[in-house]
Amino acid sequence: MNGRAQPLEIPGVLLAEAAGPAGENEPAGPPGNGLLTLRPENLSSAAFDLEAAERAAAALLAAFGVPAGSEAALRTPARMVAGLAELLSAPAWEFTTFPNTESQHELVLARNVPFTSVCAHHLLPFSGVAQVGVLPGERIAGLSKLARAVEAFAARMQVQEELGQQVASFLETRLECRGVGVVLEAEHLCMTRRGIKAQGCDTVTVATRGLLRDDPSARAEFLHLAQAPRRRAA
Repeated sequence: MNGRAQPLEIPGVLLAEAAGPAGENEPAGPPGNGLLTLRPENLSSAAFDLEAAERAAAALLAAFGVPAGSEAALRTPARMVAGLAELLSAPAWEFTTFPNTESQHELVLARNVPFTSVCAHHLLPFSGVAQVGVLPGERIAGLSKLARAVEAFAARMQVQEELGQQVASFLETRLECRGVGVVLEAEHLCMTRRGIKAQGCDTVTVATRGLLRDDPSARAEFLHLAQAPRRRAA
């Protein structure tokens, strides 16, 4: 292991080194650091085909009876595509880690991390909050990176169960920590605004690794703190 970031094999995700190879007077970055970027599930494509998407959106509006030449027919396709592309995009970011010099071995929990993703079955958003817990090992992550991980993995078409597992797998692999837990609570518009129209209903999923999965007391502490009341904005 040369100390630089190594690729992480998670479908739809590409991990690249944050910088080029270290020079003679330039030390390699610490393990776990790396530049995270997302790419489409079709790995042969490097970007969205926005022109094709706008043509498809225009055809969809026409099929629903939107009059040709109307304001909606002329400008809405571009707005539709721009909005969806924004939901499915996340900026590149560096996953920064630091030595665990103070031997922090108790739970570190980032609570109420907001996220929005897109339901792969209905192309409608689901939004909510994530509780992300880590039992550190030899390195700790910058706190904002726990939220960045949620943001990055949310930027794709998927189901909520997949999102939680992706975040947990990423943190476990990159931090080599003793445990990871991810609780997601979200409202799915495909369930609250269509179909059953179960307004007020939310969905909770849990993804755990290591001691937060296998040790009953550690798991109980994590789940208890993850259920703490949300802090209201001032």
